[in-house]
Amino acid sequence: VIPPPVIHIESYSEDSISFSLKMTTNIKVSGYVVNIYWTFDTHRQEKRTLIVEGEKSIQKVANLTAHTPYEISAWAKTELGDSPLSFVHVVTSGTRPAAPSLKAKAINQTAVECSWTGPRDVVYGIFYATSFLELYRSPHNTTTTAHNITVLVQRDEQYLFLV
Repeated sequence: VIPPPVIHIESYSEDSISFSLKMTTNIKVSGYVVNIYWTFDTHRQEKRTLIVEGEKSIQKVANLTAHTPYEISAWAKTELGDSPLSFVHVVTSGTRPAAPSLKAKAINQTAVECSWTGPRDVVYGIFYATSFLELYRSPHNTTTTAHNITVLVQRDEQYLFLV
């Protein structure tokens, strides 16, 4: 039986998490697949996937949000097949930024100007869909470091927006 890998949180800060991966077996490991999950505004679960080569590894994931719960899952790729999943949970330190205040204004039938308030020098994600279900499961999205963006939409539809 292939055991799950051990994920050890080495350190964390307001915007990053460092963790190590190792196996407690003599089975040859070729690498790991790591997923980092977090929830955006209780509507949208985000995921980042890392492919890690080699048997032992220390990884640092940056560009995270302060005071946010993250789940890290990993499995090892071995000469005998894939291992079971391991999970760890960690909450980044610091104070979570306040939610931006979004205003959306139709420019014409196919363009919406979105603008918001919030800190500078961060990346904003803009999510939009025609229903709450679509907004949760598979919204249209884009990112920007600005505080406004024009989004192209389908005519004769009503849209929900999140930033």
